[in-house]
Amino acid sequence: MNEEILLEIKQKALQDHIPIIMDDTLEVIIPLLQEKKPESILEIGTAVGYSAICFSQYLSTEGKIDTIEREKERVEEAKQNIKRMKLEEKIHIIEGDAVEILPTLTKTYDVVFIDAAKGKYPFFLQEALRLLKPQGIILADNILYKGYVLGDYNKHKQRTAVRNLREYIQKVTQNEALETQIVEAGDGLAITRKK
Repeated sequence: MNEEILLEIKQKALQDHIPIIMDDTLEVIIPLLQEKKPESILEIGTAVGYSAICFSQYLSTEGKIDTIEREKERVEEAKQNIKRMKLEEKIHIIEGDAVEILPTLTKTYDVVFIDAAKGKYPFFLQEALRLLKPQGIILADNILYKGYVLGDYNKHKQRTAVRNLREYIQKVTQNEALETQIVEAGDGLAITRKK
C-alpha cells in the first residue's frame, strides 16, 4: 500500500470538503477486518474511493470490494484514485443510485459498509441484511450524526435524516437475530453482526 498516495487522496478529499471516513472510525473497523479477512465487501457510498482503498488492505488474498456511487464526478475521481493505488483488480465501482442498484444484487458479502444518504439508512439495512453472509458484519458510519440522533434535535432541515437514523438504530438493536454495538468513534459507528 503506497501510504504517500493514500495521504494525498485523503488530503485532497478534506480540502474539497468531501466527507471521507474519519481516522478514529477506521481505527475501530481495521481490527474487525483483520480478524475477518473478508472475501467480499459491499460499500454503499464510494465518494472518492478512500475508505474502499483503506479496507482493501485487509481483504483475503482473492478478496474483492464492490462499491456503489451515484455522483458522476465522484465516480471519476474514485476510479483515478483506485488506479493510482493499483487496485483495479480488487475494487469494482458500480455507478448509479444505491436505492435502485441494491435490489438487483444477488451476490453475498462478508462485510457491508453503509456511508451514503442518511435518510435511506433503513432501506440500506434491509438490503444489507439480505446480502449479508451468515456471521457477516454490517458497519453503518455517521450513525450518531453530529450528536443529533441522541439529542432532542428538531431542526427541519435534518429531521428526516435524524428520524431515519433513529429508526436504523432501533431496528438493529431490537432484532433478536442481530447483535449490535454502537461506538462513539468519529460521527458514530454501528457494528451489527448476524447471530
